[in-house]
Amino acid sequence: MHVVIMGCGRVGASLAAALERLGHEVAVIDKAQDAFRRLGSEFHGRQIVGVGFDREVLIEAGIENAGAFAAVSSGDNSNIISARVARETFGVEHVVARIYDPKRAAVYERLGIPTVATVPWTTDRFLRTLLPDGVGSAWRDPTGNVAVLQLPLHEGWVGRSVHELQEATATRVAFIMRFGTPVLPDSKTVLQADDLVYVAARSGTVGDASSVAARAPEEES
Repeated sequence: MHVVIMGCGRVGASLAAALERLGHEVAVIDKAQDAFRRLGSEFHGRQIVGVGFDREVLIEAGIENAGAFAAVSSGDNSNIISARVARETFGVEHVVARIYDPKRAAVYERLGIPTVATVPWTTDRFLRTLLPDGVGSAWRDPTGNVAVLQLPLHEGWVGRSVHELQEATATRVAFIMRFGTPVLPDSKTVLQADDLVYVAARSGTVGDASSVAARAPEEES
């Protein structure tokens, strides 16, 4: 597949190298010629100096034959404009934009442009790495207000109801993976041994919910 990347910062250069290793053809666009030094001597794709939402620049990068486009420059406006041009003008099927402002990300998601909201995603990555139970959201809405995460359940919750868990953790159980099969529970569903419980939680409550779930329910006041 031919992939066009707009922005040759650390993310863009890393993405370009990873795509090439996977056997894809890559073209990278950046306003500054010096930025391409991050690609290194092993990069064999195209390097185009220009603005990522300029039609002629995109055509030079092979956008007409591209199967994917990634806008990963340091500017939210440039990223979203170039992503929309790639999607709406050239009909690129797979388009994603890097967005720093999570409120903007929510708007662009509604316009059909998948986004990576930098701050929430980075926070989740740190949580997964720093905390021993790997606490961090499996999914987060673009505004960063709601997250879906797997709760690290204490064995004492086995035999308790979903309703009890929700009340104690102030979360909503979204689904349970039981013996490899997803289960959509109701409040009367009883938790079983080896259940993987995924809950929806508001931002700022993930740590507290995880702490409560990791303790036996008898210890809760």
